[in-house]
Amino acid sequence: MKVAVAGCCHGALDKMYETLELLQRRHNVRLDLLLCCGDFQAVRNEADLRCMAVPAKYRHMQTFYRYYSGEKKAPVLTVFIGGNHEASNHLQELPYGGWVAPNIYYLGYAGVVRFRGVRIGGISGIFKSHDYRKGHFECPPYNQQTIRSAYHVRNIEVFKLKQLKRPIDIFMSHDWPRSIYHYGNKKQLLKMKSFFRQEVESNTLGSPAASELLQHLKPTYWFSAHLHVKFAAFMQHETNSKEELPKATKFLALDKCLPHRDFLQIIDVEHDPNAGDSLEYDAEWIAVLKATNSLVNVTQSTWNMPEKNGLHAKWDYSVTEEAIKEVLEELNHDLKIPCNFTLTAACYDPNKPQKNMEPVHTINPQTTEFCAQFGLTDINDRIQQAKEEGSGRGECEEEEEEEMDSTGSAEEPSEYNTDNSGLSSFNPDEIMLDEEGGDEDLSTCSVDPSPDHPPEFSTSFSDIRIMPDSMAVSSDDAMDSNNEELEKSGGSKQVEEKSPTERSLKRIGGDENGNSGVKKIKRRNYAIYAAEDEDK
Repeated sequence: MKVAVAGCCHGALDKMYETLELLQRRHNVRLDLLLCCGDFQAVRNEADLRCMAVPAKYRHMQTFYRYYSGEKKAPVLTVFIGGNHEASNHLQELPYGGWVAPNIYYLGYAGVVRFRGVRIGGISGIFKSHDYRKGHFECPPYNQQTIRSAYHVRNIEVFKLKQLKRPIDIFMSHDWPRSIYHYGNKKQLLKMKSFFRQEVESNTLGSPAASELLQHLKPTYWFSAHLHVKFAAFMQHETNSKEELPKATKFLALDKCLPHRDFLQIIDVEHDPNAGDSLEYDAEWIAVLKATNSLVNVTQSTWNMPEKNGLHAKWDYSVTEEAIKEVLEELNHDLKIPCNFTLTAACYDPNKPQKNMEPVHTINPQTTEFCAQFGLTDINDRIQQAKEEGSGRGECEEEEEEEMDSTGSAEEPSEYNTDNSGLSSFNPDEIMLDEEGGDEDLSTCSVDPSPDHPPEFSTSFSDIRIMPDSMAVSSDDAMDSNNEELEKSGGSKQVEEKSPTERSLKRIGGDENGNSGVKKIKRRNYAIYAAEDEDK
């Protein structure tokens, strides 16, 4: 079957689907599925905009609301994960996944589903070590800490995914697995993004949690986004025994959604021709959720997952074939995910803007139904209970969050720089979308096509590329680039070694005339991995 993969669409759904339609007509193919690797921006209204960790000037409504309201419908089944530019209050309603609009499915904090026999998994958010061991305690209205920590990857999601034993066909993460750049054309990557050099050489670029999952799951395909650059790699995994067959992962990072850019990839994936056309639950994943339900935590305290170290009575939460069989029997062997999308918030009306609309903590009926069906804890209901009981767990008060942020990193020294900027209006997670190399400002994606202004498509759109051929990496490509070719990145390397305040100024400033003595580094990719509160 034909599967399209997109990077950060930043809410520009109209443009993304129009591009898909164009490619289908141009190449005479029919797409079966669209996968999006985060920064989807499922913004329904003005309150959702307030829950996005971006400066006010980037808070554009975009076009998702048209699909949420029913004005439009996604022309192809779309499955996505969350990134670090999301309406976190909306996605938080669906911690186990669910429909955000008809034909558009969110995988949740972490999830696995099946489509035509193809097993698709993913993990939402980006990695940040000093939030990694906390529970999902955040709830709207967010403050300037929780609006970011809400989308940080947590150890419980990684732990759940590591209980899986059956093969995964496709996996998605927003940020890249750490070290993956060593398996592709690193020379070309550093030519395009010279300011990655120090982190690539020190092997600190990317998410260690994602890297851990890559080594454990060994999926056939792994797709990421986040850095707004296209990059392919091929990773041959080590076998654990002589009997185990060799496995390899084809990795691809996608660029962001912009006209005239190669932001889509289409692949041919082997599927079960006898399987139906509906999105389905994955029985093993449901069994793992049930097995790990007792580990659900909604507190701010850091905590460790069970491991074989003599401190835990149980550390293996992988499931037996019998447990999987029980799930199948519970569902009468009907794994079809119900199309139970429900409106849970008012939809944006361009004729009646509600600029003062405030976000509220909502319990989504889809999550209530899912938890009741499988005997799981509704995380949002647990947070609400904690708030009502005044126990301090799951509180969203600013003072407690400030204390949490200052103590969290002390217990577990971060592998990355940590943010001490407090409640600064400067968001260290922000990715500026006007970087060098012709990238356009995000606001250019907010113009909605209309009958008077039809969308323009350039013939510069790349041809459809069928993997794995498109992802082949030669040994020459994979070699480290030489120092001469990378010398020009030295100025940005010095920026990384400055103090937090100096780094922030360096990234956006220059001399008094607005000029810089070195190549200007715009905060689009660099900020994520060099700022203290950077989210990977």
